[in-house]
Amino acid sequence: MSTRNLFFLALALVVVLVGYNSVYIVKETERAVLLEFGRLDQAGIEAGLHFKVPLMHQVRKFDARILTFDARPEKFLTVEKKGMVVDSYAKWRIQDVNTYYTATNGDEVSAERLLAQRINEGLRNQFAQRSLLEVVSGERDQLMIDLTAALNEFTKSSLGIEVVDVRVKRIDLPEDVSESVFSRMASERAREAQEHRAKGREQAEVIKADADRQKVVIEAEAYRDSELVRGEGDALAAAIYADAYNKDPEFYSFMRSLNAYKETFSGSGDLLLVDPDSEFFRYLKDPKGKQ
Repeated sequence: MSTRNLFFLALALVVVLVGYNSVYIVKETERAVLLEFGRLDQAGIEAGLHFKVPLMHQVRKFDARILTFDARPEKFLTVEKKGMVVDSYAKWRIQDVNTYYTATNGDEVSAERLLAQRINEGLRNQFAQRSLLEVVSGERDQLMIDLTAALNEFTKSSLGIEVVDVRVKRIDLPEDVSESVFSRMASERAREAQEHRAKGREQAEVIKADADRQKVVIEAEAYRDSELVRGEGDALAAAIYADAYNKDPEFYSFMRSLNAYKETFSGSGDLLLVDPDSEFFRYLKDPKGKQ
């Protein structure tokens, strides 16, 4: 190969290298800044293909997706001065790449270190305003909302970071504190159980009283209806008897005497002392009932 060909080959390689180092691509999931001799020249570069001057310009890219920072467990005190070990994590992302690069030099470790300091300070302030019971059971969600809002007031302006969410993974209590908390929770649950039982007994008494009242009303109405029916039956029977008696008084009298004889002499050991001339033996002496 001639010297001329080698020269053109070397020149082509230089052009390719210069062209390769003169372009850069920023992805949708990235934020980038352009440095000129190590100093910030352009920030907030949009996604796409861009050009730069080799050797003079340098591009720094950062992950713009939501990142997770797992903080180390720290000990905090509640308003009752009771200690607890809190294990938490935070979700964050870069919002202002200019501020982010200026505050952290684009170092994610430095950003998380500064963020950890603010999270620990925020948790310490939030826990110091609440009781142990509120932290453990009642107001944890509200605590996280307040903490996230307070963090964003600082991190957006000072670090260029947006804190998306802060969550407590676990709260460990010292043994003496755990016993008092569990005893208090057990007492609270026992009190609620007693209230539910008392309400149940009260409702049972109301239902029982209503059932007894309905029973009395139903029995009274049934007795009233039965007496009405019985009275109507007795009246109808009396009317039938009266009608039959009026049709044949002698026969009616004869039937009554026969029934009286039957009732009187039904027992084998009955003893009856009656005057033989009594009206009672009228039909025994004469079938026609003549005296």
